[in-house]
Amino acid sequence: MPTVDEDLGQLERDIRQLKIEFEQYFGGGRSRPPSDIEWRIELVLKRYGDRAADMSFGQRFRFGSLAQTYAKYREIFRKRFKQKEEGTVQRHFGAAAKAVEAERARQRPARAAARPETGPLFTVRCSDPDQETEKVEQLYQAFREAKQSAGENTARLTLATFREFLRQKTKQFKKGSQQVEYVVAVEGGQVRLKARVEE
Repeated sequence: MPTVDEDLGQLERDIRQLKIEFEQYFGGGRSRPPSDIEWRIELVLKRYGDRAADMSFGQRFRFGSLAQTYAKYREIFRKRFKQKEEGTVQRHFGAAAKAVEAERARQRPARAAARPETGPLFTVRCSDPDQETEKVEQLYQAFREAKQSAGENTARLTLATFREFLRQKTKQFKKGSQQVEYVVAVEGGQVRLKARVEE
């Protein structure tokens, strides 16, 4: 038979696990609330609630703290159950990600419309992408953010592929010690990366 300290240790773990599983349930990650853990906690609380005289001062203090924590969580869970029934609960995990993405998609046309139809957004001069890594990263971030703001897909745009593209373009445009000027610009509602050699 477990000792009082072992039971209290298990009670503490169960309360922690109950909170985690309830968060998953309210967030849409679980289909049912964790009733089995809740039942186990209630059993231990009832058992030791009737046996307070058999516990030491330290054990009674620990038991009281755990009971208060559980009561606090129960109140939070009760309110969230009510919100869930009324349809006002905010879901997390996958549902939240979808909601955030939908909101971003809704805002993209407005952000794109707010941008000038034509004009430079970011400019950098570069003579060797392999040596000027900071400039390459700044240009990459500016280009990526501009495309995202315009609602364009950036899933296949990586820093490695972008650096290789710049390497080839710089080699193609540069003559001797000249620098190539790269400009992130919006043309016809689309984000472009333009290159020109400084005279």
